[in-house]
Amino acid sequence: QVQLVESGGGLVQPGGSLRLSCTTSDISLNYWTIGWFRQAPGKEREGVSCIASTDSSTIYADSMKGRFAISRDDAKNTIYLQMNNLRPEDTAVYYCAAVYFRQCVLSPSPYGYWGQGTQVTVAS
Repeated sequence: QVQLVESGGGLVQPGGSLRLSCTTSDISLNYWTIGWFRQAPGKEREGVSCIASTDSSTIYADSMKGRFAISRDDAKNTIYLQMNNLRPEDTAVYYCAAVYFRQCVLSPSPYGYWGQGTQVTVAS
């Protein structure tokens, strides 16, 4: 069983920034493609960003381009999601998920391992 652990969520004002982290002690994340997803109350889970294990290429959902940045630190076995210029509509529970050694996709279905999520609230 692989346990992913997210951290870094919290309450931030509009225009502010947060950095989310995703880590695990169960697998080496450099062999896994990691996606960030979010789910707001009453809405479906949506893809935010992804970083591929194959070549560390990245993709973003359109509304996050230019505001969010995904990165990996293999020495710390951690994936980060830097979120800038946050908006109230970014309020959601954010999850990281892992799928073994494939190209990035922002659909939740291929991802076999999920974290418990971290709450991000953007409000004044």
